[in-house]
Amino acid sequence: MRGERETPAWYRDAKFGIMIHWGLYSVPAWAPLDDEVVRLLGAGRTGPDESTSDGPAGPAEHSDPLARHSYAEWYQNTYLLAGPTRAYHRRVHGDRPYADFRTEFVAAVRDWDPAPWADLCAAAGARYVVPTSKHHDGFLLWPSAHPNPHLPRWQTGRDVIGELGAAVRERGLRYGLYYSGGLDWTFGNLPIRRMADVAASVPDSPGYARYVDAHWRELIDRYRPSVLWNDIGYPSAGDPDRLVADYYAAVPDGVVNDRFSRDRADVRTPEYGTRSEIDPAPWETVRALGLSFGWNRQETAEHLLSATEVVHLLADVVSKNGNLLLGITPDDRGVVPAAQRAVLPEVGRWLAGYGEAIYGTRPCEVPAAVTSAGVPVRFTRRDDVRYLIVLGDPGPEFGVPGLSLPPGARLRAVGPAAAQPRWRPGPDGPVLTVGPLPPAPAHVFAVHPGS
Repeated sequence: MRGERETPAWYRDAKFGIMIHWGLYSVPAWAPLDDEVVRLLGAGRTGPDESTSDGPAGPAEHSDPLARHSYAEWYQNTYLLAGPTRAYHRRVHGDRPYADFRTEFVAAVRDWDPAPWADLCAAAGARYVVPTSKHHDGFLLWPSAHPNPHLPRWQTGRDVIGELGAAVRERGLRYGLYYSGGLDWTFGNLPIRRMADVAASVPDSPGYARYVDAHWRELIDRYRPSVLWNDIGYPSAGDPDRLVADYYAAVPDGVVNDRFSRDRADVRTPEYGTRSEIDPAPWETVRALGLSFGWNRQETAEHLLSATEVVHLLADVVSKNGNLLLGITPDDRGVVPAAQRAVLPEVGRWLAGYGEAIYGTRPCEVPAAVTSAGVPVRFTRRDDVRYLIVLGDPGPEFGVPGLSLPPGARLRAVGPAAAQPRWRPGPDGPVLTVGPLPPAPAHVFAVHPGS
């Protein structure tokens, strides 16, 4: 998959990024709180089992989760299908077409401030940021020299992408760009009725391929993104290999994801998916903080990962050679909702104290274990130092069955631990005495080899 090119070290060291979806879909901002699509994608599936079929033509519209899924950024497609989003749209917006939401969104763009977004990403401890430059509705968040041939003024006059990039880079973070190269509903294939039909809905005309190529090249030339994060594939009439080669020439340490319909990539990007073991190839789990990448006005704090859950997910992913790209969802005014703003700084505070075991690390030979107290443990390493990331409070003394430590190994607490730990051999593995631990989502201990 990756070919001979090594994935750039900055990306493998960064471990944690933030993805931002903001667009016309942020105005209606509604989707059912149905997590079936999230569960299917997390399991690596592209649709429901064929056993749900209502006949030889395949699953009926009401049986496929695409008509009721939780992705609010798919609003333009979903409200055209028979399901709860259509009912909501008719009740709240009547016969109003999706394109009319441009009026409110353009007004929000005029008052938008990129600084709070960049501050929040920095406070979260993220090392890179990937906003959407164009989602499936085709609306552009930069003033492109290649306007939409089907819809006039289908882009912002203000350079949202450029201004956010400047704010992000001022805070020392890397800046990548998401672009929907596969789907653009202004070129047709709307609506898509089944998850299994998504890949076949990529426009295949030479004109669309030239349009996508022109946009990606403009984004590269203008913004020099550190990551090209394409989505849903690439038009069959295009030449993604040439595009990527030219990108590497312009940005030698750039990173390209695996959604360009090509054989090679720097990173694989399972959606809501994780790994059970160490993956030798770099990968990145991409998921929203909640159930939707775009703002869903129905979501509350109960639908979001807590800071503890984010820390545990990050530790698990990193221990298996992955990165976490976590999605946040600004509202119709361009403001990140308070519930999300509450979670991210807590993650950042944990990383400020314990991030030594996350940033710049590589997988250890043991990806996972459980303490004698039943608390999960994840392992990372930097050079000859191993890190034990204990996902909870195991108590003042606990064993780690199956773990081997070299004779004379020295244990060190990372972060504000109350006492320096000690260890002794036990019948099933080392027994650690750590004393009372301060409240934290996870605790970290560094193992240094003996002299």
